[in-house]
Amino acid sequence: MSDGSGTESLFTYGTLQLPDVQLDTFGHRVDGDDDALAGYRLDWTDISDAHVAALSGLDRHPILRRTDDTRDRVFGRVLRLTPDELDAADEYEVSLYRRASVVLVSGIRAWVYVAT
Repeated sequence: MSDGSGTESLFTYGTLQLPDVQLDTFGHRVDGDDDALAGYRLDWTDISDAHVAALSGLDRHPILRRTDDTRDRVFGRVLRLTPDELDAADEYEVSLYRRASVVLVSGIRAWVYVAT
């Protein structure tokens, strides 16, 4: 979600944290801050998109599943992205994911990719 500076906050918990994925998706590395998301757990999904699998080096990627149990937490990083970079992240994510707005443990409102 926009922080008023023209950037969007994106909570990442998987392959968007990998340097090669960031370089291919955004054209540069993106630093972020540690954070967590309550009420979700990590699951794994098969990735059939050959480009995404080759780029990440994995044919199974983590995916968030909502549990609504505040004891469940997923740890990751908040990236600050331009609107164009957020669009690039949308293109990288396969159709098994959708972008949703969440509030992180820190209180930051951010976008995150969750299971469709």
